[in-house]
Amino acid sequence: METSTSTDSSGTDRTGTDRTAGDTSAGDTTATGRAPGLTRRTLLGTAGAGLVVGAGAGAATALAVERRDPGPARAATGAGPGLGPAAVGFHGERQAGILEPQQARVQLAAFDLAGGVGRDGVRALLRRWSRTAARMAAGEPADEFENQIALDAGPCSLTVTFGFGGSLFDRTGLADRRPAGLEPLPAFPADALDPARGDGDLFVQIGADDALVAVHALRVLQRQAAGTAALRWQMSGFARTPGATAGPMTGRNLMGQVDGTNNPRPDEDGFAAKVFVAAGGEQPAWLAGGSFLVFRRIRMLLDNWEALPVDRQERVVGRRKSDGAPLGAPADAGERTPVDLAAQAADGSLAVPADAHIRVAAPAANGGAAMLRRGFSYHDGLLADGSPDAGLLFLAFQADPRKGFTPVQRKLARGDGLSRFLRHEASGLYAVPPGVSPDGYVGQTLFD
Repeated sequence: METSTSTDSSGTDRTGTDRTAGDTSAGDTTATGRAPGLTRRTLLGTAGAGLVVGAGAGAATALAVERRDPGPARAATGAGPGLGPAAVGFHGERQAGILEPQQARVQLAAFDLAGGVGRDGVRALLRRWSRTAARMAAGEPADEFENQIALDAGPCSLTVTFGFGGSLFDRTGLADRRPAGLEPLPAFPADALDPARGDGDLFVQIGADDALVAVHALRVLQRQAAGTAALRWQMSGFARTPGATAGPMTGRNLMGQVDGTNNPRPDEDGFAAKVFVAAGGEQPAWLAGGSFLVFRRIRMLLDNWEALPVDRQERVVGRRKSDGAPLGAPADAGERTPVDLAAQAADGSLAVPADAHIRVAAPAANGGAAMLRRGFSYHDGLLADGSPDAGLLFLAFQADPRKGFTPVQRKLARGDGLSRFLRHEASGLYAVPPGVSPDGYVGQTLFD
């Protein structure tokens, strides 16, 4: 299933610790190379519950991160010095949470504006959120509504990414600045969308390598929005924890498939043009350097899928389940082996079946359409019929969904053998503004 993976960060000017999966550094200096400063642990860990930190506290150390001892258990496993100290700076040319390697946990949420809230109210909220997200990404306590959920933890590669739904522009009197790419997604065959679990005026993606750190960030942002915006929907997801495998590997989804091999990579020619909005193009100037995000909650029919023998599963996807190599490839091939769509099996049939997922989803079969996919698994117990409420929180960043997600999904809905085992149950489309300067706020190019 070519639907989710992580990528290496590339070409950003973001302040913070470079992070690769399963690899963080240790030492006595801070992750940013600055002298040790105030952290969530030093501000809260010894002061006890109830300490309130003023909005100006720690301003000079907003990017300082305390190093922590990895502890005997992690050191003994050889899994690295610990995930807690790893930091991804909030400020940069592009928002964090797009190019950075995928974290182990995610909180996704959308908010709707309260009645009567206009442009000034949204601007004030985005300033507040940006200031707080920068502090939390550095391992600092929130400047207001700190709740000690993540007490003693480092930043754990926390990223907070913000997006704007199409409805936001009407509600703030900015309809003339709504991007052309933000037009509603079309209805696709077999969609079973729940409107209450999709869309929304404001979208937030919170990733971290610790579940409590991610939940802490969401709870703080939710409380800061009170009176301005209310939570519309929220979902939690997970991926493989860095260090869980002997070396960096593409993750697997709940179907057991290596998932995301064909994701575009930052070192490829034309990568930026596929993912980020270019200046001077069709989209408005305020979005230059930003992106569009398509969200889909995709339930996997795991009972049906797991009833198939492994060789049938492999033919549905077009890849070997053991190592992710394409069908028809030599035994010693790996997942990065180019797919030979003309390869034949011993009986003369196509090695990669005509309706195999990787054939139908291939950029070559879709006019070169590509997206940067960054999805997470979810498992929310059982449905009324006893089947698992589990699957994929699909996230795809792209320069224009009309040239990326929409044409690909149209083709998948018509001819992808994997679609028989999937149900699209929620959907959202958001404009993701460019990054934030240290003295600015997310969305400033739109609201100022």
